[in-house]
Amino acid sequence: MWKDYISSISKDYSFKPPATKAEIIQITKELNVEISKKMFELYNETNGVFDSFDCPLIWSTSQIVKDNLFFRNFGDYKDIYMPFDHLLFFSDNGCGDLFGFKILNGSIQTEDIYVWNHEDDSRTWVASSLEVFIKGWITGEITT
Repeated sequence: MWKDYISSISKDYSFKPPATKAEIIQITKELNVEISKKMFELYNETNGVFDSFDCPLIWSTSQIVKDNLFFRNFGDYKDIYMPFDHLLFFSDNGCGDLFGFKILNGSIQTEDIYVWNHEDDSRTWVASSLEVFIKGWITGEITT
């Protein structure tokens, strides 16, 4: 479903082999969050979505873990940014801003997507679902 959906918007994206159950579980284990059903389904099809320059539209499971842990734990950021543990980042714009789901009580409870702006530490709603985010980013309807 996800590969077909993305390919119907643009043929310029490539897909990795599906994530293993262990790779998906690592997100929950390391970040203490249950991913959404849609993210689970996406990772069952591909462990990341990449453009023609190999830049990720959707991060791999390992990048989700690595980057979320970095932003949550980097000491210098604690003095200049609000905490990051209420967001699960899964994508970026290539210029420092990150896209993520809001975490509440250890899970993603809505499909809403937010962007974190690294310059002013704002967290702004940008899409009502992963499908809307993907289409909007590919078509340029969503910009940061």
